[in-house]
Amino acid sequence: MKPAPFTYHRPETLDDALDLLATHGDDAKVLAGGQSLIPLMALRMGRPGHVVDIGRIAGLDSITVGADGDVTIGALVRHEQTRTSTDVATHAPLIATAMPWVAHRAIRSRGTVLGSIAHGDPAAEMPAVVLATEPTLIARSSSGVREIAAADFFHGYLDTALRADEILTEVRFPAWSPNAVGAVVEVARRHGDYALVGMAAMLTVDGDTISSAALAYFGAASTAIRVPDAEQALVGATVSADTFDAAAAIVSAELSPPPDIHASAAYRRHLAGVLTVRGLSAATAEIGADA
Repeated sequence: MKPAPFTYHRPETLDDALDLLATHGDDAKVLAGGQSLIPLMALRMGRPGHVVDIGRIAGLDSITVGADGDVTIGALVRHEQTRTSTDVATHAPLIATAMPWVAHRAIRSRGTVLGSIAHGDPAAEMPAVVLATEPTLIARSSSGVREIAAADFFHGYLDTALRADEILTEVRFPAWSPNAVGAVVEVARRHGDYALVGMAAMLTVDGDTISSAALAYFGAASTAIRVPDAEQALVGATVSADTFDAAAAIVSAELSPPPDIHASAAYRRHLAGVLTVRGLSAATAEIGADA
């Protein structure tokens, strides 16, 4: 299939792009890497009357590290740029851990990190990483700047807190704690495909005791989702196989993933439990976990 007719815009400045969005509203879509938008348009699942290509706008393709170690990723930073960034590997290692799981090399070379976040696909890695790491998301419009907490960003299937006149221009990930560990794991039909189920785990560990936990799942609901009861079961517990098994049991019991042609709901629940143990074990491997 071919896309429905649309008007193509290629603004040279961010202000020009925001003016276009303000003018055309719900009838406009932002094009960054195009790895989500273009397939939807080709299938006519998306029919924007106006496409606003931000690819020429200067200043949106940088990764910066603040004085306190926070990492800011701009709207045009590609997945591959993120995967190879020493700053990301050092100061935001959970993002670096997620990158090899993201799609295939050609898609990583064009697709943008913030595009994946803004698209909000429930089977994609970055929305879960956002929930686990709790960054601040910066949305800009012609009327101003808005900061959105990670917990408030994802509303449902392909539905986020972004308004039609806004561009997600940067995401600021907090500094990585010296006691933090994390992992991203998933199961897909083949490497690079959308996950049947995946999870991003971030823990703070003092000695062998877990002092904080964030468990975010993708492919398990209509959007990326955390499981607070499983997180609470980890806090105060020691790093052990029994601890991880207990958290996994809670995850399997509480998630209600949708079935599709690739996997039943029961299979996805089973995978979520298995991946909980696998992810927690991977996250804590370097501190002597015996799980």
